[in-house]
Amino acid sequence: MALTAKITAGTGLHKGDRDYQQDQLGLFPHPQAKQCLLGIVADGMGGRSGGRKASDQVLLTAKQLFERFSPATDSPQALLAQIVEESHVVIRLTAVSAEQEPHSTIAAFLLMPGGTCHWVHVGDSRIYHYRQHRLVHRTKDHSYVQTLVDKGVLTPEQANNHPQSNVLMACLGTENMPPVGTHQIDNIQAGETLMACSDGVWHYLGEAEMGLILCESTAKESCETLIATARERAMGQGDNLSVVVVKFECKV
Repeated sequence: MALTAKITAGTGLHKGDRDYQQDQLGLFPHPQAKQCLLGIVADGMGGRSGGRKASDQVLLTAKQLFERFSPATDSPQALLAQIVEESHVVIRLTAVSAEQEPHSTIAAFLLMPGGTCHWVHVGDSRIYHYRQHRLVHRTKDHSYVQTLVDKGVLTPEQANNHPQSNVLMACLGTENMPPVGTHQIDNIQAGETLMACSDGVWHYLGEAEMGLILCESTAKESCETLIATARERAMGQGDNLSVVVVKFECKV
């Protein structure tokens, strides 16, 4: 069954207040299959060149694998798992050859032609699923403060302002294969929105506030507003920012 909604999309990338850009993002339509696309955000870590090398490797790996993906016969879950595994291995090899310690997060969602959506993430780059302005589901960070939230030590609000909120428990490029978060949406409908973003965006905006921005603006305008708001609230101390928004609208 084909997806009946109209798809619109936008992306936004900003250096923030850092000296260099280590975030990368992509929004790739499938070369043969209509209504099949891959959205991805990667937040690189590991110094000026190391972090960017890591996020570049994630995007390059994802693009190459997606171009060979057949939506009619191949498993979307297997594709996303392969993107994570191969990105992790390539980043590890980069670390050996360059004597650096590059790492990266990944947050990727794969929309299938029938209207199902699959996503995968490692680290604290997030994916959000909204219905109108209401949050339906989002990824759970692989971070130190998230473990404290899970134990009931911190509230989500306290975790966001914790001095160790940027400490990750998992990312690509570590010694061992990291844990992976997955999720599936069975039937995307008109009025719903998918968003992937790095912590440079979500750290400064609440879930309800982001939902209203996404609901009331176009995909492109949403990206611009989210980045502008995060930049203003960072007050000169902001991280790199990256955001991918895909909206599903009624056909007219």
